[in-house]
Amino acid sequence: MKRGVQIPVLTRLFGLASMLLATVVGADESLSDSRARQRLQNTEGRGLEPYAKGKGVPLHDAVKQQQQQRNKPVVIDLKSALQPFDSPETANMLSNAPKQGPQLSIADVRQKALQNNLNLQVAKIDPTIAAQSLREEQAKFDQVIFAYAKYGQKDLPAMAGDKVILKSDNPALDSELVKLNPAAQNKEFWELETGIKVPLRTGGSVTLSAPLENYQSKGSLASDQYRSALRFSFSQPLLRNAGRQVNEASIRIAALDQDSAQLRTRLQSIRIVTMVDKAYWDLYEAWAALDVRRNQYEYASQNLAMVKRRVQEGLTAAIEVNRAEIGVADRMEALIIAETNLKLAQRQLQFLLNELPEQGMTSLPWVPSTTPNLVKFEFDREKLLKDALDSRIELLDQELKLSADQLQIDYLQNQTLPMFTLDYQYGALSSSANRAGNIGQDLLNGQYNDWSVGLKFEMPVSNEARKAKLDKAIAQRMQRLTNKTLQALTVKREIHDALDKLEQNWQRILAARQQVMIAGYNYEAELKQFNEGLRTMTEVLETLTRLGEAQIKEIRAINDYQIALIDLTFATGTVLGYTQISMQ
Repeated sequence: MKRGVQIPVLTRLFGLASMLLATVVGADESLSDSRARQRLQNTEGRGLEPYAKGKGVPLHDAVKQQQQQRNKPVVIDLKSALQPFDSPETANMLSNAPKQGPQLSIADVRQKALQNNLNLQVAKIDPTIAAQSLREEQAKFDQVIFAYAKYGQKDLPAMAGDKVILKSDNPALDSELVKLNPAAQNKEFWELETGIKVPLRTGGSVTLSAPLENYQSKGSLASDQYRSALRFSFSQPLLRNAGRQVNEASIRIAALDQDSAQLRTRLQSIRIVTMVDKAYWDLYEAWAALDVRRNQYEYASQNLAMVKRRVQEGLTAAIEVNRAEIGVADRMEALIIAETNLKLAQRQLQFLLNELPEQGMTSLPWVPSTTPNLVKFEFDREKLLKDALDSRIELLDQELKLSADQLQIDYLQNQTLPMFTLDYQYGALSSSANRAGNIGQDLLNGQYNDWSVGLKFEMPVSNEARKAKLDKAIAQRMQRLTNKTLQALTVKREIHDALDKLEQNWQRILAARQQVMIAGYNYEAELKQFNEGLRTMTEVLETLTRLGEAQIKEIRAINDYQIALIDLTFATGTVLGYTQISMQ
């Protein structure tokens, strides 16, 4: 039995101590609310240059620096085979393919996503619902105007009454035992009452009313009486439900929920923009890969034509024609796969933009017009971490929920108190009048009145239900505090992971660039040796394949670098600053 009593008490004490510690260590609740509202007013878009420790290094400069460090300069004219990748940081990697659709920048697809994405349209309704909940809570103190009307009629028969002993100044009547028999009579009455009830933010209520009555009795002793009054009543809880803080708690919680809903909608918008950005670069990669596969197919076709000509001239064995035809067939398969991948990438982007074509209709492939940002920065990790912890919407949302939890705990603590209420009522009465024109004649002179004052006390025997709710709220807040700490650690990990992946993908670009250049040199050398009869077409096609795969590696590395930039800015709580986005 003792353990059953002590455990809830220790739980509440531990919970209160945790809340006190969180209050001392954490930010002030009002400060959290203002930070959240300021965050909602800001536009989205984070430029990475302010976080760089120095000036950015373009890709071509980085390649030269790497070559100088290795003391192995490579100066090669790669001709048309490497033309799309000669300077991808300044030139578009996409070729002028036939039957291309409209050109779209990354700003265009962002705008389309914010306007058309269905997930975002669903999320935008949440703040509206939360605003209506806030309106509902704010209306709890609305004044209430009431009116009451009643009409009745009674036709009563004679009936035997009670036996009574009279007490009278008349000696003939004094101490006489009599029986009071109500006579048969007809009664008619009507009652009216109008007034206003004012709920107070302190938990009490004030009521002002003006009742009006008329009673008529018909028969040998008929009567017709009018009565009126002005009544004032006041009720105020002194313990449970007492005070503005308790009675306005639900309004403040609803306001925090509204801010939280807006933050979640903003977060959903950021996620949608991030997904669209990644889909955009996937489409860019698909176009570039298709361009490479098309060039590979053209080079293989040119080689086949050259081999056929050499065979006709007797310079090459006829078997080389078969080898060249196999090379063309292989690259035809790769080209078909690349075309399918382009369709899939575009369909994914169209899905996010809610612009899928109607059944049976096809649309021309969209062409990305925004070029990759191939500049190397050395980022200040500490500054990125600080801004991420300040602006990550998940953390701000947790702060708002912690504030709401504290308000709920304060309210539930008040609910564990006994119900102790003060009631007061005063009425100014009029004398009875035998006609309606005389009613209210004594209301204001104070000649007739009634008043009462009372106290009401109420308390459950065990009060376990309310104590259990309080313990549950404390445990939930403790859980949320731990969640916030875990989220902060997650943000730090995401920042470090994004920076490491960014560095890795930059190094991949440099390595792929060197590989493309060397593969192009080897292809030209092998082709020259084939013309001299020192190589077979199989060996030439192998070097052509290595050239194509090196180009594909560079494309993927560039795409992964752009996605790493997107992940880095998303980890800081916003979107990459191609364009500033206002989500008001």
